[in-house]
Amino acid sequence: MHKLLLVVCLSLAIEIPAHAALAETMTAEQVVEKNIAARGGLQAWRGIKSMTMTGKMDAGGKQNAQLPFTLKLKRPRMSRLELEFAGKTALQVYDGSNGWKVRPFLNRLQVEPFTQAEMQSATEQEALDGLLIDHETKGIKIELAGVEPIEERAAYKLRLTTRDNQVRNIWIDAQTFLEVRVEGFPRMLDGKPHRVYINYRDYRSVGGLMMPFVLETVVENVVPARNIRIETVNLNPNLENSIFAKPDYSGIRAAN
Repeated sequence: MHKLLLVVCLSLAIEIPAHAALAETMTAEQVVEKNIAARGGLQAWRGIKSMTMTGKMDAGGKQNAQLPFTLKLKRPRMSRLELEFAGKTALQVYDGSNGWKVRPFLNRLQVEPFTQAEMQSATEQEALDGLLIDHETKGIKIELAGVEPIEERAAYKLRLTTRDNQVRNIWIDAQTFLEVRVEGFPRMLDGKPHRVYINYRDYRSVGGLMMPFVLETVVENVVPARNIRIETVNLNPNLENSIFAKPDYSGIRAAN
């Protein structure tokens, strides 16, 4: 890994001083403003109250099956993920305060509450419009931490500190001003925490908003990476609050 990083740095040796100069001419707030504009604008994003996405995600393993999913989001922080696996539908639901899951593919034939770790992850999960839009209202402080090469392109590194003092980093492409990498929550593997990064790729315009259609999750020292490929996005669908409540297992069982 260190050798690969060295090769990248050497290949960019001529450009790095110019990248450093970029950092001196931009403030964190200016980078955020340009990012919001590149994504479609502040008012346009504020007008999005709900969203649904469908697509497929990598399951991993030898076969690395592609699992169909539907994700439903509603402000302020409600979410419902439906994942198809082995002819059964798994659910993960969060109403903004409490979360539940149903895992029939593990023969867990009941609705279970989120674990403490899952609740922490859910409460820290970014809002429908991300971390940067209205970050002051969300209690997020942002500082510019320099410019770094991300896949051979210069990117502004923003260091975010949340209301509860959690620190996350986001990298903004210095040309497009779109997010190219977001630091995820660490994962415990073999009793050790591993850093997690999500690379944003294949940006497309949806109703005037720029959205990534491929999210590549990279876990430090773990290969291969896993992808989420978005196929459809629907803005402002009518989503009843009831679909984010504790699931009715009898209905789920009947559907499967």
